[in-house]
Order: sequence, then structure tokens, then C-alpha cells
Amino acid sequence: MIDETALKTAVADMQKDKKKFAQSYDLLFGLKDLNLKNPDEQVEFFATVPHASKKVKICALVGAEMIDDAKKDADHAVVQDDFQKLKKPQMRKLAKEYDFFVGQANIMPKIAGAFGRLLGPRGKMPNPKAGCIVPPKAPLKPLIERLQKIIKVSAKKAPSIQIRVATQDLSDAQVIENVKSVYDQVIHHLPKEENNVKAVYLKLTMSKPVKLK
Repeated sequence: MIDETALKTAVADMQKDKKKFAQSYDLLFGLKDLNLKNPDEQVEFFATVPHASKKVKICALVGAEMIDDAKKDADHAVVQDDFQKLKKPQMRKLAKEYDFFVGQANIMPKIAGAFGRLLGPRGKMPNPKAGCIVPPKAPLKPLIERLQKIIKVSAKKAPSIQIRVATQDLSDAQVIENVKSVYDQVIHHLPKEENNVKAVYLKLTMSKPVKLK
């Protein structure tokens, strides 16, 4: 378990460390006794936090029947007819600028053909585990609101995890809730649960890590 006293003290101190921008809180896990060559012991899932903090930017890749709703609800939308018109610099900009890509289910082969080489290596292809592959004419607004609270968690190559769990814009109590919620979800997804955890740290963008476990 996380040392709750250490967590409360760390957050209280970090909230006082004000810069010209709201810094992010990162939760860091050092892991042990994991065979990451075994797919069953690799960690990859989407955690949900109680409190949204930093705005998550979402791009929708859809057919003509969804483009009007997508333009209204997502931060950006690209219609199928324009997939092949995008030049490589435009596509690289999209991949860099947007956190999640939502794809219309019945045109996923077209999406994969146009965007797969760019989004795939970045882990940004529309992912069914995050609910990002949607049926035609599905309402996008509820999904986009839910994605504001979703964080990708991954440990597939190295025995460590670093994830942004909050920003200084949240209250102390909200930061603590997010930290504890993500910690519990990570533990649940480890094959030996807490026995796979060597250490846990919390840090701000520009601060030193504070050990919580």
C-alpha cells in the first residue's frame, strides 16, 4: 500500500511549488519479478481517474455520415474522403497534437491503411479497449467526455511505469484521489499485484521524486 501520510505531505508541498504554468503530477512505478518477454506478464490498459485535469485532445476519423457530429464534438475531425489528401507533414502534426483518435468501425481498414504507419508506432491508433472504435452514427459526446478521464498505462519493454495522473489545477484532495485510484488499478493489473512493485514515487514536472512506497 502507498504510505498515505507521505502522499498527503508530498501533495501539500508540491501544490506550493508554483511555476508560470500548472505542473503535472507523474506517478512512477519501479517493478520487479516480471518476465516482460511473456505477453501475459506485460502491462497495458486504460486507467480511469475520478477527476479530469489537463485537457485531452481528440481527433475523429469518420465517414461522411458522422462528420457533422464529429466536427461538433471532437477537437478535430477528418472525413474518409480526405484521408488520402493529407500530406505527411499534416499527418505528423495530427499524430503529435492529438492524444486519442476515434475511428468509425466500418471504415477501420481505410483508417489503418491511411494512418496505421504513423499512429501505430505511437500507440495512437483507435483502440477498442478505450472505446475509441465506434459504430456509424454513434453519439460521440459521451465517449469524448469519458476520454478526458482515461490514462494509458503500459509496461511492455522495461519494468517501470510513468503516468500523468493530475495537474496542480486540482485540489489536494482530488490529486490524492487520482493517485490512489491509479495505484489500485495498476496493482490489479499486475500478475502478482503488490509483490511486483519495487517502489512508487510521485513527482511534479519540475520536481524531484518523493517516495510513497
